[in-house]
Amino acid sequence: MVTAESCTGGGIAAACTDLSGSSAWFERGWVTYANAAKTQELGVAESLIQTHGAVSEPVAAAMARGAQARAGVGVSVATTGVAGPTGGTAAKPVGLVWFAWCVGDQLWTEQQIFSGDRAAIRAAAVAHALSQLQKQLAQHN
Repeated sequence: MVTAESCTGGGIAAACTDLSGSSAWFERGWVTYANAAKTQELGVAESLIQTHGAVSEPVAAAMARGAQARAGVGVSVATTGVAGPTGGTAAKPVGLVWFAWCVGDQLWTEQQIFSGDRAAIRAAAVAHALSQLQKQLAQHN
């Protein structure tokens, strides 16, 4: 498994590696907070970010695919969002998080809007990313 995180700042990777034995299934994680990092580290097209914005379904999907390909693993999860308290807009409010998961060649995306302060939004995003991944893995086994 590999992670590609923006708004969660490595929280998903930390939650995974908190588990004893995770070295058997957790490969690595990227925190690609800046747009340039998404492009340089994960191969997200700069034009995709310019067209849709960093907090978008296409960028989340590209992050997940890029991380999966670069790590050479079967499972990836990606997050990009607005954790606040600043940075929100009417179109992309504080609390908006886009998720993408890859299991093999299957890709899923989802948008959620969480409430609370920055810490609460980030914690909710980490929990959601992992719970949805668990559900998707259960469906594939």
